[in-house]
Amino acid sequence: MGMDEANTANQPAEETETPDNVEALLEAARYDDIDDVVRLASAGVSLDSKDSQGRTALHMAAANGHLDIVEYLVKNGVDLNACNMEKNTPLHWACLNGHIQVVNNLILAGANVTILNSHERTPMDEAVSRRKMEVIDAINAAVAQLELNGVGVS
Repeated sequence: MGMDEANTANQPAEETETPDNVEALLEAARYDDIDDVVRLASAGVSLDSKDSQGRTALHMAAANGHLDIVEYLVKNGVDLNACNMEKNTPLHWACLNGHIQVVNNLILAGANVTILNSHERTPMDEAVSRRKMEVIDAINAAVAQLELNGVGVS
């Protein structure tokens, strides 16, 4: 135990951030098990938890196109721009895998479209690299929608 206990003083007494719980959360997001995601969140597991590779539940849901879980996580205020060890955000992964509705939702919720990953690529660059033109259209449409709504996009 030791020195780290001061940081956890305001957390519930149950074991929340165990690697097993974090893995369970990420697996639930990866395999579209919204009930498990909600159950783990209710048990006190942070929805922003990261695994050893820096991946979050939002990374897993975005990469696999699980819109219901993406919406739940966004609604619960997770970090939209969390970076894994390769500096990929959930938006990078959604773009890479061509999940247009997820891309749209992430951008409209405020995900940053200009973050560079460790390969110096933005989410749009990743879509281009995979020749996913419909993703590029979705990014441009979402950014245009934000601008129409008066939200500045940098």
